[in-house]
Amino acid sequence: MTLRNVKVGQTATVKKIHGDGPVKRRIMDMGITKGVEIYVRKVAPLGDPMELNLRGYELSLRKADAEMIEIM
Repeated sequence: MTLRNVKVGQTATVKKIHGDGPVKRRIMDMGITKGVEIYVRKVAPLGDPMELNLRGYELSLRKADAEMIEIM
């Protein structure tokens, strides 16, 4: 299951980040690393991007990038 499948109002824990090179590095630089809890706050009216809360801040993430984040 990936972060893209998490519904608004739910919390998920990151299990693994897929992808390679610069894409994976960019996701990790945003604070999304193994073991981090992510709360899905809301989704834009057209479905993309998602607004997330993690590590005490808010982050907007495209669903294509959320697809690379495997959750528990």
